Order: sequence, then C-alpha cells, then structure tokens
Amino acid sequence: MILYFSATGNSKYVAKKIAEARGDEIYSIIDIMESGDFTIDLRHESSVGIISPTYAWGLPSIVADFLRKVKLVYETKPYMYFIATYGATPGNAGFFANKYLKEKNSVEIDAYYSVKMPDTWTPMFDLSDSKKVAAVNKKAEKEIDGIIVKISNQAVSKHMKREAPAVTALVYKPYYNNMRKTKHFTVEDSCIGCELCKQKCLIRAIEMKNGKPVWIREQCVMCLGCLHRCPKFSIQYGRKTKKHGQYLNPHVKI
Repeated sequence: MILYFSATGNSKYVAKKIAEARGDEIYSIIDIMESGDFTIDLRHESSVGIISPTYAWGLPSIVADFLRKVKLVYETKPYMYFIATYGATPGNAGFFANKYLKEKNSVEIDAYYSVKMPDTWTPMFDLSDSKKVAAVNKKAEKEIDGIIVKISNQAVSKHMKREAPAVTALVYKPYYNNMRKTKHFTVEDSCIGCELCKQKCLIRAIEMKNGKPVWIREQCVMCLGCLHRCPKFSIQYGRKTKKHGQYLNPHVKI
C-alpha cells in the first residue's frame, strides 16, 4: 500500500512507478481526507509507503494533518517507509512524518528515501527551461529504480540525500506559515474565469467573484496547484513566478 500527496504530479508519479513495479495499490491522501474515514486496515499489507513533497523543509499541511488523524490497524507491523520528493533539500520532512505517526499510532518509520525532482515552488525556483526540467526528471528515474530495489529488500535506516540539519525543524512552522498566506496571490487580466482553480483547490480556499478567483482563507496548503494548472497562467505568487514558468509532471494526470 502506498499513500501519497501530490499537487503537481511528482509524488504521484513516484507512487505510481513503485506500485507498478511491486504490484502495490496507491491511495491519494487528498481522497482519504475528503472521505473523513481515517482508519486504514494494514492487516494484509506487507509494506506501507508514504510519499510527499517537501514544503519549507517540512511537510505540506495536508500531509501533517493526515498523519495526525490516521488510525492504522494491523496485527503485525508492516514495513513502513517514507519518501520525500524535493527540489533543493528534503529538509526534515521525514522527521515530521515519523513524529506524527509515532504520536498517533505508536509506530515508527523503518526507512527514509528521497527523490530530487523539479521544484514547483516557483516564487524561488526557475522552471522556464524545459530541457533542464526534463533532465531533472530523467535523472529521477534512476533514483526511483534504486528505491524500488531497497523497498523490495525492506532496507532500513535513512537513505535520503541532502537532508537538512536538524535545526531547520525549528524554522519550518514559522517559515511555512508565512508562505501559506494567500495575500501573496494576484490574478492577471488574462484570467478567463474557467473556475479550474476553484474546482481543484484542496481546501476550498477559492471562490469566484465577478468572474475571477478570490481567496477566502488567510492561509492555504500553498501547493501552487492553482498557479501551475491555470490555462492562461493568470495566477501569480509574488513577483517572480511569471518568469519562472509553470509545471505539471508529464507522466501522470493530476
């Protein structure tokens, strides 16, 4: 079993590729959150994976909320692993995933992995060069293949590259809370009022007013799914996203 969160497709692709190689089933954390049923039966599972992007050196708020609420049911604890997809560093995402699982279910993660992929935080990272983006995704294939071997052998311990120093865990929440402020969003006149941003928003933070999206919450997950999906690239965050481009993983539908 693989549980994943993905706003622009990277983590979903990793989950999909591992599942296809191993015959596992994949489940969207978003779908589980929307269902309201947080009980997961692992009695017939030999392994369970959690795959998440790294946000602000930690976990997306939706993944953190999920891990605080999920109730795992098992007789013998299955092999548990965590994979962080990241652009610059997986930060302390694994630390927080284990912390929340342990607090709620008294279980610990057995192994930690990471996969470097295009960083969709375009207020900082430039994804406008399609060749560079494709090269990053190509290199990720080998990393995923290596992880599949380790998972099949039930390797333990940390296998994460570029993990941040533990001290960054202290700045994760304040930094992420500032990132999550929806006042940073703007909408350009090119918006056609298609409502795709509203329909796809993970936490229903967007409403349409006078044919344009308006954020009705002070904070959101800040997955930037609205920005990257916008067919006219009308949604921006700060001053740099316009020149840094849009991105959706080319191998999955999201």
